[in-house]
Amino acid sequence: MIMKCVAYQQGHSLGDISIEAISEVLKLEHTFVWLGLREPDQGLLFKIQEEFGLHELAIEDACTAHQRPKIEEYGDTVFLVLHTAILTDTGVDIGETHIFAGPRFLVTVRHGSSRSHEKVRTRCEAMPRQLARGPGFALYSIMDFIVDNYVPILDGLQQRFEALEAAIFANHPSRQTMEGLYELKRELLMLHGAIIPMIDICNELMRFHSAVVPKDVSVYFRDVADHIKRIDHSISAIREMLISAMQVHLTFETVRQNEVVKRLAGWGAILAIPTMVFSWYGMNFKYMPELNWPFSYPLVIGAVLIGSALVYRRLHKGGWL
Repeated sequence: MIMKCVAYQQGHSLGDISIEAISEVLKLEHTFVWLGLREPDQGLLFKIQEEFGLHELAIEDACTAHQRPKIEEYGDTVFLVLHTAILTDTGVDIGETHIFAGPRFLVTVRHGSSRSHEKVRTRCEAMPRQLARGPGFALYSIMDFIVDNYVPILDGLQQRFEALEAAIFANHPSRQTMEGLYELKRELLMLHGAIIPMIDICNELMRFHSAVVPKDVSVYFRDVADHIKRIDHSISAIREMLISAMQVHLTFETVRQNEVVKRLAGWGAILAIPTMVFSWYGMNFKYMPELNWPFSYPLVIGAVLIGSALVYRRLHKGGWL
């Protein structure tokens, strides 16, 4: 699906254009085309390939999602795969944005969970002097937008962690608490794997692709790389707190199990007295003189009760019961 196809000359919009008009528009001086696609079919991508002269291997990658973050060079064109993320009620959904960037064009292909680039385009159009620098500045704006969208996701994950942490220290953690901790850990690892490759992508764009990213634009990508490092630092901080919370949770579970064992051992000690006495008198001996004494039964019962009560009192004072 074509989201928007606009030509820009010296930073000013020339309006929407059709796919078929791209080659004619690019004949104008100081002009570039910014095309946005969302989950296009193969036929549309082949049209784009013809208009911009894109490499067939890059088109093949852009046809499907599930690509790792990467940057590849095809002549004076670079192909990027960036991972996007959205926080939903069920967790973090990872999507992909594939980007073709050349000296005269920028093509974005969005797959899966991702936000519209309309706000990015509007912001760039409000800065014609910056946009006049070409597709490199538009590429920076999109990457900065993608990275910025990781911040509210981290805020949401931080809130989830605080809720799980509160459940742990409220002394009523459950199986769901531990499952929530592991799910949160998995999502943090997924975010780390999605965002950290962008640092290398920014560095490569700054160093080796001056045709797309001129020297006066490369400084912006350094800012994106610094932003990524700060976000990854936040991810690492949450992960460390998460690991500590999991250890505390396991410690509390161990303490709780020890308390149960102590109580069982305490009741076992109490029951040992009547068990010993009753098993003694349960032996089938023919001659047991005390059985003929009229006070033997109440005496034995009383001794058992008193002995059990004394053991209970001692264990209760010691915190075992």
